[in-house]
Amino acid sequence: MKKLIVSSSPHIHNKTTTTGIMRDVLIALTPAAVAGVVLFGLRALFTMLVCVGTAVLSEFLFNVICKREQTIKDLSAAVTGLILALSIPAKTELWQAALGAVFAIIIVKCLFGGIGHNFANPAATARVFLLVAFAASVGGGSMTTLNATADLVASATPLEIIKYGSDTSLPSLLDMFLGNRMGAIGETCALALIVGGIYLIVRKVIHWEIPVIFVGTVFVLSLIIKQDLTLALYEILGGGLMISAFFMITDYVTTPINKSGKLIFALGCGLITVLIRFWGSYPEGVSFAILLMNIVSPYIEKLCTPKPFGKVGKKA
Repeated sequence: MKKLIVSSSPHIHNKTTTTGIMRDVLIALTPAAVAGVVLFGLRALFTMLVCVGTAVLSEFLFNVICKREQTIKDLSAAVTGLILALSIPAKTELWQAALGAVFAIIIVKCLFGGIGHNFANPAATARVFLLVAFAASVGGGSMTTLNATADLVASATPLEIIKYGSDTSLPSLLDMFLGNRMGAIGETCALALIVGGIYLIVRKVIHWEIPVIFVGTVFVLSLIIKQDLTLALYEILGGGLMISAFFMITDYVTTPINKSGKLIFALGCGLITVLIRFWGSYPEGVSFAILLMNIVSPYIEKLCTPKPFGKVGKKA
């Protein structure tokens, strides 16, 4: 007679692994990374190499010093470093980019127990840290090499033009879509980000409803506030909305695990983004919105957990 073997969950397994998911994310980020190099030159490539290399090295050294199992093979550190690099302008000093990668990996991720235990998205939190600490170089964006006479020229981003009423004219919507505008390395080319997002949806790494609700919320609220369809389109194509929609608010660790919770999370991110953009002191609010929603994510998850039917029977 065979023995009855009792074990803890999970009882259903498939071939999906953390490394496989992270590999898909890196593949999905490739179009935006290539577009960033084309638009901003070799400085963008150096920033990506510094961020990814520093992130991987930071996790490696932390595990060695703390005598933990080495985890750099799961590629999560590389993903964090690349997303961070794509979220900052090419004019950012390389040492500042490296410091942001260290902050993301050591402070936000490793000190809380590593992957699966961090309370906030490491890349988004590191971007907020860099924005607050080094506003002059990390704030705003860089001019693309297609328009700049110098390698890197600082000017107003489309969101800054809209918010502060600058005399500078806005780029065309086509330029916004293709990325020929002021901004961060990987957030300007909406086309590349959408291609990467579609890849993740097809691979079933993310659910399509989450980015659609996030982008849709910002679009609808911007349309209501501005009463201008064109400006509402600028709001969804500008800033870090697209890269956040596909690569940050879909993070498995820092968002609710149930579907209804994820949808509420996306809605909240969109609402806070609009509040900061229109009434806050910053022209962009996506990273702040993600960080704030990460903090309340456990409460959303608890609120949306299905309640079991029935009740405990009385003892006979």
